[in-house]
Amino acid sequence: MTFELPQLPFPPNALARNGMNEETIQYHYGKHHQTYVNTLNELVEKNPNLQGKTLEELIVMSADDASLTPVMNNAGQHYNHSLFWNSISPDGGQMSPSFEELINKNFGSVQQFKDEFKKAATTQFGSGWAWLVLTPDGKLIITKTPNARNPLSEKQGKALLTIDVWEHAYYIDFRNRRPDFIDNFLNKLANYDFAEAQMNG
Repeated sequence: MTFELPQLPFPPNALARNGMNEETIQYHYGKHHQTYVNTLNELVEKNPNLQGKTLEELIVMSADDASLTPVMNNAGQHYNHSLFWNSISPDGGQMSPSFEELINKNFGSVQQFKDEFKKAATTQFGSGWAWLVLTPDGKLIITKTPNARNPLSEKQGKALLTIDVWEHAYYIDFRNRRPDFIDNFLNKLANYDFAEAQMNG
């Protein structure tokens, strides 16, 4: 199985009006994500025990095996970035009435959800991710993970939405202002329709 860079669900310049310009996409998607895919394929090619595994299987089997840390790092980043591209949209920032109802039920209000998500994303020290996750018992929770880790590697549940808080995700557009990038994500970029589809899928 050869892993490939997924097709972007929007043109590279489509998010410029939402605070993410084409240069960011070119570097983040075209260079960073592509490198993770290339490296993962090289690792799999060299190890027969990894061949034929799905991306999810590679993450699970490498999550707690120190000898497979490079596999975890690159498989995790491929998985995380693939979800991130679907977590943002030129039409982002709007929740359907049904999804807003779920957010209110689980977090008290949309604003409380945004406050908790922003806190998780802001306080993730160094590089990493913040997530909206559907737990096995049907609850919505917010988590954060370092580096290439994700809800799959941590056995937390199903990832619905994610924000990348590695500096390369926002430095071109926001320099070192991570909190501004997170606000922009929540209010202008976040694809809540995708999160709802993930939950119901």
